[in-house]
Amino acid sequence: MKYAFWPGCVARGAAPELYTSTLAVARHLGIDLVELEAAACTGAGIISDGEPYLQDVLNARTMALSEQMQLPLMDICSTCVGVHRLAAEKLRDVDYRIRINHHLAPEGLEYRGSADPRHLLWILLEDIGEDRINSLIKRPLDELNLGPFYGCYLVRPERTLEFDAHPTRRNSLERLISMLGATTVTYDGMTKCCGFPILTTNKQNSLTMAGTHLDEAQRMGADALVTPCPLCHLNLDAQQPDAAKVIDRRLELPILHVPQLLGLAMGLPPEELGLTRHVVDTRNLLNRLGV
Repeated sequence: MKYAFWPGCVARGAAPELYTSTLAVARHLGIDLVELEAAACTGAGIISDGEPYLQDVLNARTMALSEQMQLPLMDICSTCVGVHRLAAEKLRDVDYRIRINHHLAPEGLEYRGSADPRHLLWILLEDIGEDRINSLIKRPLDELNLGPFYGCYLVRPERTLEFDAHPTRRNSLERLISMLGATTVTYDGMTKCCGFPILTTNKQNSLTMAGTHLDEAQRMGADALVTPCPLCHLNLDAQQPDAAKVIDRRLELPILHVPQLLGLAMGLPPEELGLTRHVVDTRNLLNRLGV
């Protein structure tokens, strides 16, 4: 299996452990990733607010690069996949696509409208499959209680995510958690915003949002949260000490990105998965698995 791979900004910057853990897991799954090194940020919540047309140009360019490679586009960021799919939806309009392609032509690029951006989480369930994943599990996670944290872009809008055609996407995180042997902890905040989009404009509210979700999941018995979004990972992990102060609660909840979770079940060393780089200590979690 071969994919055009867009890691996104956070996994190539502030949280590189998410990038390296993805590469490690892909190798063990037999997935060939061709990184889109020339691709640009999707612009979610930044460019989209001021220049939505520019955002469409940038995302059409990324999708055109994957088309040029004749490879399906894989994201490891739910925000990226949501924005890519929203752009692809708008670019079904032929006249609009012609306008956008005018800006890509100087690079010899043209977006033809065939891209179907998908998250690694979906690819695990839809392309790799449960049988293949089960065959690679060396360290079942049956000692863990894990809370899913979807964030915003992998649960809405349902039309853009094609939930009707792919109903398993609605509960994809719960399915993966169960597949790896862990128990799913459900709570109200699991499909709500982590607060990252307003971190720089209203830090107090952002930290309150993050802290509320973390506290709720922790009180429901979660040993860790699992997220498909590096932005959520960054906010819930790196900002957790500050969030604890804002809501006046003791928070000690590790945050795992999807490939880190899968890598643990596959028996990969914590160092290879970047679990020693987290702000919230993962040692208690690893001790429960005998690592």
